[in-house]
Amino acid sequence: MALTIGVDIGGTKVAAGVVDDEGHVVEHTLRPTPADSPDQVAQTIGDVVKELSQGREIEAVGLGAAGFVDETRSIVRFAPNLAWREEPLQRKVAALVGLPVVVENDANAMAWGEARFGAGRGESHVVCVTVGTGIGGGIVLDGGLYRGRWGMGAELGHMQVVPEGRLCGCGKHGCWEQYASGNALVAKAREIATADPARARVMLELAGGEPGDIEGEEITEAARAGDEAALAAFASVASWLGQGMADLAAVLDPGCFILGGGVSRAADLFVDATRVAFSRALTGGGHRPPAEIRLAELGASAGLVGAADLARHR
Repeated sequence: MALTIGVDIGGTKVAAGVVDDEGHVVEHTLRPTPADSPDQVAQTIGDVVKELSQGREIEAVGLGAAGFVDETRSIVRFAPNLAWREEPLQRKVAALVGLPVVVENDANAMAWGEARFGAGRGESHVVCVTVGTGIGGGIVLDGGLYRGRWGMGAELGHMQVVPEGRLCGCGKHGCWEQYASGNALVAKAREIATADPARARVMLELAGGEPGDIEGEEITEAARAGDEAALAAFASVASWLGQGMADLAAVLDPGCFILGGGVSRAADLFVDATRVAFSRALTGGGHRPPAEIRLAELGASAGLVGAADLARHR
């Protein structure tokens, strides 16, 4: 049984696991991310790899990094939540662990994990949409991970859907994630609660009466209790998600979409409406097989499983 190690490096934690060739996590560990120091991040990765390698024959290491990874899968060009700027992560970690190392964008790694071992099993054309604070994504076409010419493709959340729309954290206006993400859900709920408090009675009670204190947990709980404003906020996100996926289908024509990320834990409140919005917006919808919209299956392990498998197939 061939074993590789996958490491998922986020702004707050480093999750790592030993993964077999069927995508099973044999052992798992977690460390805080020393986000202010690139050298300490590399050392932390080296430490977890050495820990997990004890008593095992490890073939290679895959790193899922939250940032722009170059076309050689070795340099992190930029990371918004870590001090990585033109960081030679592959070289540093390989020197520490003495094993082949592959670096990949974390959303790409998650998409590959889901396509190979999760909700995308058996489908050669998959688009993974991760709905969290923002929107991330990954694309698998003809059974291979699509990275783009420079390794920076599949930044789905930054498609412009509203010209001169809401300001995004990327510095542009009108990005998809400003209308279809966790942040968008909160913004919409607060907007409705401010304009019409009577519609948001349950949500406001949960938030202590202040619209500005409403967060995702309150919106989800209120929606499940039938709060009209909370349900309207989820409906807005579902509409934008469905529209954006229909636009992606017009270009990529996938067999399925996979919805993952933190917001997907409340999928019962919006996934059906997303499917309806997608169907309505799909170009030529009555004359083509519609892509399925599936929920991610691997949870928090998807990124490290995908990174480990990418290292195996390096």
